[in-house]
Amino acid sequence: MKTDKTPLQRAKELLAELSLEEKLHQLTAQMLFNVDESYEKERDPLCGCFRNPGHFMHQNGKISSPGEVTRRINRDVEMSIAAQPHGIPPLEHGESLHGAQWGMASIFPQPIGLASTFDPEAVEIAADIIGKETAAVGVRQALAPVVNISRDVRWGRTIETFGEDPKLASDMGAAMCRGFSKNGVAATPKHFVDNYADGGRDSNYSTHSERELREVYLKPFEACFKEGGALGVMAAYNSLFNGLPAHANPWLLTKVLRDEWGFEGIVVSDYGGVHGVAGAHELAADTPEAVALCLGAGLDVTLHHLAYEDIRAAYERGLLTEEVIDRAVLRLLTVKFAVGLFDQPFADPDEADRLVRCEAHKAAALETAKKSLVLFENKGALPLDRKKIKTLGIFGPGADVLPTGRNYSGPYAHLWEAPDVLSPLAYFRAHAGGIEIVTGSDAEISSLAPRCDAALYFTAVVEGEGLDRSDLRLPSYRVSAARDDAAVIVDKAEHLIEVDQEASILALAEANQNAVVVLMNGAPVDVTAWHEKVGAILEAWYPGEGGAEAIFDALFGAYCPGGKLPVSWMKSVGQLPLFYGYKPSGRGYGYENNDGKPLHPFGWGLSYTAFEIKNAALENSESADGGRVVTVDVENTGDYDGDEVVQIYLTAKHTKVVRPVKELVGYKRVTVKKGEAVRARIPVPASVTHYYDADMKYGAHGGEFTLLVATSADDADVKAKLPL
Repeated sequence: MKTDKTPLQRAKELLAELSLEEKLHQLTAQMLFNVDESYEKERDPLCGCFRNPGHFMHQNGKISSPGEVTRRINRDVEMSIAAQPHGIPPLEHGESLHGAQWGMASIFPQPIGLASTFDPEAVEIAADIIGKETAAVGVRQALAPVVNISRDVRWGRTIETFGEDPKLASDMGAAMCRGFSKNGVAATPKHFVDNYADGGRDSNYSTHSERELREVYLKPFEACFKEGGALGVMAAYNSLFNGLPAHANPWLLTKVLRDEWGFEGIVVSDYGGVHGVAGAHELAADTPEAVALCLGAGLDVTLHHLAYEDIRAAYERGLLTEEVIDRAVLRLLTVKFAVGLFDQPFADPDEADRLVRCEAHKAAALETAKKSLVLFENKGALPLDRKKIKTLGIFGPGADVLPTGRNYSGPYAHLWEAPDVLSPLAYFRAHAGGIEIVTGSDAEISSLAPRCDAALYFTAVVEGEGLDRSDLRLPSYRVSAARDDAAVIVDKAEHLIEVDQEASILALAEANQNAVVVLMNGAPVDVTAWHEKVGAILEAWYPGEGGAEAIFDALFGAYCPGGKLPVSWMKSVGQLPLFYGYKPSGRGYGYENNDGKPLHPFGWGLSYTAFEIKNAALENSESADGGRVVTVDVENTGDYDGDEVVQIYLTAKHTKVVRPVKELVGYKRVTVKKGEAVRARIPVPASVTHYYDADMKYGAHGGEFTLLVATSADDADVKAKLPL
């Protein structure tokens, strides 16, 4: 339907026609686990939002096609439109962390790997594909990206994040949101805000001050709204510095989000988050009171299920006014109009079958996987020489599993799979040509590895949502994670590690001088016991469906790894929390037994080739904000084509308040052929010199600022200093 009216105008007109009962139903959501003959009987078509049923359609060995998922969601929409007096279509939501999670859609690297690309343009391409495959089946709200800053990597959900840095997380989060938004999908960054505590404890109360929240943890969310066009945001489970849970926090949901940032989308609860205001936090006496506190603070939609009777009771008891109800409903209706739900409520099953995991999408997943790999250490063992290797050993618990990571990969009760995607071991067997692949249990390493020309060890870690870790060594004992029936997003079933991986790696290094470790993980692991013993370490993270091929090509030198670490890599767990952007210490940074520095810094990553960074200079920017542009020549002086990431850090002194010792303010990933050079242009906005003063007023308060041109956050990697 063509109209000159804005989504807000259309929403206001519709709101004026709704009864109180219709309004209250719009603010509720439903999720059903069993998509069977009982589904339509249990589904309440009056709810305004639903967890898409595609997430639950792949059980008992059956995988539903994209077209089948689309038809099921279309039927959902049809039921709701028919049952509602004003024919309002439902907003079907789902996860799209690194792939549309309604089924077996294209799957990209886990977000920690996306961050390692240091390439927002590549991430936006990936998000565009994820957005297309999310919308293709009729899912129009993505509960992603996760833009929480991970500065204590014991947090199990580090895998879902873009790492420790506000600038990198802001760029990656905004890129993801743009990719979703251009496909009519309401991006919903989460978890708003700061949802883990000391020790990496998930959803524990925030210990950070308002200053710390504004300087670090809120920045990526602001970028998602202002630069990414996100139409939603999910509140976090934790409480904040002012003593209120995020779900019922007017400072967060109204003052900052609405009044300061001008956000006009919807705030949704985390699953059960409203109930937690009465339960976990014990702030409210019961659920109706919790509903009133949350909606009054600025929450709009309650996921995944809130009984209509509870929200009705809040109104009838005088805890919830119709003014607050109208405000929330108006926001939800505006979003529904904005994403085109009223104009095009149904998706095309045939188009879904054609689009999802088409050849172009699979090719993009492979290219993104290649960009995400980080050459962590190399003593000359890599790249492997196919002409010299006749026998290759492959060992470890991560060798024969799909490199997608279990976290937010695949639908409920069924791990992600595809007939054309192989585990690393299977891929090497299929593509190694005349190289003999030798494999066996870890117990057989000492007998099998000596006869191999080179040997690989693929690690495994139990981590993810609800799996915070106090020990960051590779599991060296029997460890497992059983499925929690309440964990509807993450499949933890049968995740079992029984081998002593550290002992196995040491045995491999002893048995074969060309031992290479391929890390399959979502957060740093403690490598101090063995990293000096092996010939090389490739950090693969969980690179997604193109991962096995990307790893194979990287190890054999078909391309040059160019990813960089999005987190500081600790020497031991005792250094945590550890991040490069700390504020000056009054005494020092070290410990009795080490200097306090990371094993490898943020932004670190090796290459098979060598680069020279030279001729750094500052130019005035043509942008209206009065910023500057750093120009620098990057020359490839080695023997391989490769990528380098030029990083720009800001240092400050003589400011009105204490500032971090350095902050990332710009970066550029460039591809340079061997023997050639390229000029990189890296914009630095004028706002990098703005900060909060002692009275928490934001602005240009003065100081002396210098830009550092570097290849990591380590001072030893600084190539030039430019006064700003």
